[in-house]
Amino acid sequence: MSKNNIVIREIQARDNAQIEAVIRACFPEFGLPLVGTAYEDDETPKMFESYQNANEIYYVVEENGEVIGGGGIKPLKDFELDVCEIQKMYSAPKMRGKGYGKLLFEKCLESAKALGYRQCYLESASQLKAAIHIYEKYGFRHLDEPLGNTGHFSCGVWMIKDLQ
Repeated sequence: MSKNNIVIREIQARDNAQIEAVIRACFPEFGLPLVGTAYEDDETPKMFESYQNANEIYYVVEENGEVIGGGGIKPLKDFELDVCEIQKMYSAPKMRGKGYGKLLFEKCLESAKALGYRQCYLESASQLKAAIHIYEKYGFRHLDEPLGNTGHFSCGVWMIKDLQ
């Protein structure tokens, strides 16, 4: 999928360092905790390798050869098999406000449906108000507590959407 000079494609091994930098840069920018979040996940430095099973996928947003964002789908850990999680959806400042995040989000939701998931779960932080607003517009509803075992105990926003 592309829009002008933007391409949304599956992650490749060569993208690891760039997407890791995008993900990690968002934490100090938004005042997010480093512990109990994607910042300290073992898979953050090796995103390509972490999304190689048949029921998961990670996309990057590339502009003129530079990775400026990404997001993916994986089964929700330690939960029902037909529930996925949108994971590690982050964008560099140059990606924001142009509709590219919306395109990426839609691509993830389409992939979740195509992979046969019944529901899609996500976790976020209350500081990410714009992202939460987008999730709400797409029909995600708030939950009172987390689902599964993501290890992200510092995330205080939990949402789910029916896909069928």
